[in-house]
Amino acid sequence: MTLISSSIGRKVAMALSGIFLVVFLTQHFSINLLSIFSKSLFNQVSHFMGNNPIVQFILQPILILGVLFHFTMGFILELQNSKSRSSKYSSYKGRANATWMSRNMILSGIVILSFLALHFYDFWVPEMNYKYVEVLPLDANRYYEELVHKFENPIRVGIYVLSFIFLSLHLLHGFASSFQSVGVNNKYSKTIKKIATGFSIIVPIGFVFIALFHHLK
Repeated sequence: MTLISSSIGRKVAMALSGIFLVVFLTQHFSINLLSIFSKSLFNQVSHFMGNNPIVQFILQPILILGVLFHFTMGFILELQNSKSRSSKYSSYKGRANATWMSRNMILSGIVILSFLALHFYDFWVPEMNYKYVEVLPLDANRYYEELVHKFENPIRVGIYVLSFIFLSLHLLHGFASSFQSVGVNNKYSKTIKKIATGFSIIVPIGFVFIALFHHLK
């Protein structure tokens, strides 16, 4: 019973951390989308987020820990599932019992984690260097140009596009199933699943559009 409870607890923790990261993803997408419509507004919001102490010293560390926790828990659950299939379900037929997305969550997760490492290298590391290493003067108008500069390289843009495709695949299974893991199973379940599916497609496509827009522009 303890083992079952522990397994359920891990799944719930995984689901909650995933929902938390979806909230961050929505916020990140909303800010990036501003770069399409208004250079000045994008700079203003980015400057606020980049210099607000609550964001920088409370929310940002929580976000980083959330990412590490989610992916670590994902690897643990994948190992547990793998052991369970090999020892208890020798007749397991992946394609017959589960979708490609659910069977390859670890693959899409690795791709996304690799992309996050690149994203941190592209934006977070230079930001930390700008503010805390070189300690350069505050410039509220630098963010848009820095964003556009990163999308000049077609190889980097290609990596971003591929990563967002895997993000969509990851979300298509993970986002909807996270609500089931936390016990949401009522008359609204179908609506929630439709919203989760729409989000899982629209937001990654939106990120792809932003990257291609700035690259082609």
